[in-house]
Amino acid sequence: MKDFYEKEYLPMMHRIGKTTGYLGALLSFTPALLLAVVYHLLPDWAALLTAAIAAISAFGILWFVEPISYFAVLGPVGTYMAFLSGNISNMRLPCASMAQVAADVEPGTEKGSIIATLGMAISIIINVSVLTIGVILGSRILSQLPQSITLALNYLLPALFGALLMQFAMKQKKLGVTMTVFAILINIAIKAGLFTWLPGSANYLGTLSCVFVSIFLSMKVFHAHE
Repeated sequence: MKDFYEKEYLPMMHRIGKTTGYLGALLSFTPALLLAVVYHLLPDWAALLTAAIAAISAFGILWFVEPISYFAVLGPVGTYMAFLSGNISNMRLPCASMAQVAADVEPGTEKGSIIATLGMAISIIINVSVLTIGVILGSRILSQLPQSITLALNYLLPALFGALLMQFAMKQKKLGVTMTVFAILINIAIKAGLFTWLPGSANYLGTLSCVFVSIFLSMKVFHAHE
């Protein structure tokens, strides 16, 4: 099975993933190309460059942080799917993680990668279906909800990641407690302005440091004592 995974499954998935990724990127520019070719509506290049620089300054670091942060759970195939479908942090990653927990497989393994892919595939199908209904009826339904409920929806994502933390922390209690303390301390340091010399808001430092420190501790410290 390991030979099949590495010699047949992964090469085929890489071909499909790259093809669909390039196609998705190309199709993203289709509306702009149609406006330019059909209606001859071209943007002001100075304004376009200014907007590009602003976007890269604000989000460019995420192009490196997010793939590194998510890869351990999503795996190679899941990474292709997640970045093509979007909604990674609030939907794809939680679905992949919960699928791995339900199947009792470890993230970062061959089985974990396949289970994550299946979990995300289901989430994409459901997401598209619900999104279609939401686009049609969502605003009408939300307008009927009490303000207390609509305000509570802002806490969905933190609550979701809190639940995910507990799911994995229960399996590795020492690592879970250690990384929770580390995350609190590094975020206090960021809020205190100790890393203002870094480009951007430095919030990515918390994510990257937690990812690499947790991997190091898991591989070199906690597993060594088991």
